Amino acid sequence: MTGVLAVDLGGTKTALARVDAQGTISARVQLPAERTLDASVEQIVHAVDDVAAVGVIVPGIYTPSTGRAWCPNLWGMDEVPLLDRLQQRVRVPVAIDSDRAGYVLGESWLGAARGLRDVAFVSISTGIGVGILANGVVIRGAHGIAGAAGWFALDPDWKDGYGAMGCWEAEAAGPAIARRFAVRNAADVVQAARAGDAAARAALDHAARYSAMGIANLISVLNPEAVVLGGGVMQGAGDLLLDQIRAEVRRWAQPIAASRCRIELTELGEDAGLLGAARLALAISD
Repeated sequence: MTGVLAVDLGGTKTALARVDAQGTISARVQLPAERTLDASVEQIVHAVDDVAAVGVIVPGIYTPSTGRAWCPNLWGMDEVPLLDRLQQRVRVPVAIDSDRAGYVLGESWLGAARGLRDVAFVSISTGIGVGILANGVVIRGAHGIAGAAGWFALDPDWKDGYGAMGCWEAEAAGPAIARRFAVRNAADVVQAARAGDAAARAALDHAARYSAMGIANLISVLNPEAVVLGGGVMQGAGDLLLDQIRAEVRRWAQPIAASRCRIELTELGEDAGLLGAARLALAISD
């Protein structure tokens, strides 16, 4: 058997890749995301061919004690028996985790936090989530929910939207940036900001301030060696936001922790999740 199968079940697409022990991707495919558990399992089963193990990351909550996943953007609001379904269909070991865990595992293996043991990966995209590595161990929490940092309370003035997605996410995720500039997606805001539009720049500045507060809180609580910023917003606008975020973090975070923590953009981009999924699979492969 050669390598493992890495699977990133995203909200809009399923990415699958064959990865070897050195992290080299030798083959990959990207498919539209399926909206039923059975269809998603079929995508994975069809890709399993002469691999030692399968690693899967999901956009939601995965509970290792039950093998069940909660991924409302994929399969609705019910928890589903993802591990059982996969183990019924494939003949190799299967490891599953949240996409947050996958991102931080990928970046600490081969990316911007290579070789570090205390890392936070902040994904700012349609939502906001954080993968946490502490002393080399992924922090998942009692019910697999650790890292749901989009719910950070950063504004004492309650707004209705906070109840549905959390304060940080409502103020700084991609849809929030688009709403503030009254366009359909954050990419349009970034494009306008690059063209010199002051209102678009203001929308990005607003998001950067909230993200800096959230990152400062992470640094003060976790004392990481590095914070890696990824997700669609940071991949599209990281060069516009990074310096502002770094400056604001220094103002808000515990000063010693902030001075000893690097804040970097992802080096792996969308491959962070795939390589994290591969890392999960390699850990259980024969």
